[in-house]
Amino acid sequence: MGLEKFFKKITIGSSRATKEEAPSHWVKCPSCNAIVYYKEVLSQCNVCPKCSYHFKISAQERITLLCDSFEEHDKELAPTDPLRFVDKKSYKKRIEEGISKTGRPSSVISGEGVINGEKVQLVVFDFAFMGGSLGSVEGEKILRAIKRAIDSKQALIICSTSGGARMQESTFSLMQMAKTSAALNILAEHKLPFISLLTDPTFGGVSASFAFLGDIILAEPGATIGFAGPRVIKQTIGSDLPEGFQTAEFLLEHGLIDMVVERKNLKETLSNLIRLLNPNYENQCLLNR
Repeated sequence: MGLEKFFKKITIGSSRATKEEAPSHWVKCPSCNAIVYYKEVLSQCNVCPKCSYHFKISAQERITLLCDSFEEHDKELAPTDPLRFVDKKSYKKRIEEGISKTGRPSSVISGEGVINGEKVQLVVFDFAFMGGSLGSVEGEKILRAIKRAIDSKQALIICSTSGGARMQESTFSLMQMAKTSAALNILAEHKLPFISLLTDPTFGGVSASFAFLGDIILAEPGATIGFAGPRVIKQTIGSDLPEGFQTAEFLLEHGLIDMVVERKNLKETLSNLIRLLNPNYENQCLLNR
């Protein structure tokens, strides 16, 4: 859920907020602890105006931020329960909760978008649906987006925010890592660009597969990116970890990603990269002269 939906609005026609309503118009930044008026945060793409902390946003908000227009595909695809997984709560119950939160049956929205006039195939993860986990439906949506990119000779953009592979689908989920990686190899053979955008957080099987296979890998400032949590890593290697080692800035410094881009500049950066990476861009420029 984005900030705009989270914060209550003053009743239309009222001159001032009630005592109950007033606190809902302010948000505390988890980074600098500043108390900021929520409209000021919204006007800056859900970024703190004091310290530039990037608040989490929903998949739909990201699509609105990046695209001039967007046509969704495969929205009817929904997961099943092949393993009849039962823990403290059944898998079907968790799916129902995810649908209730997001209004969709999977953690991925995919379709054709237009970014500053450039048509692309866009895949966006939503952390609100079971932590943006990668299941069989999500893998299938990515595969179909890659196929559309090849058929239409378009660039592919995947915006990742995920806790990793979906444990309730076990091997079915893990196989999506191989499935999507193999499909991206076919995309590369057609010399079509794949841009991977990593947002907070990107972990597990997603970061271990397609998220780090982009021709260009971007990340938002301060995004937490890795495979396992720091406690697990520390126990495994038996030594202390560098401060901030799972941040976008640390990964950029050590050559694991290509750019850290502020949210307000993402749309322009992506459209410029699409033009530069498009194999037909030079010919198009000559034709337009």
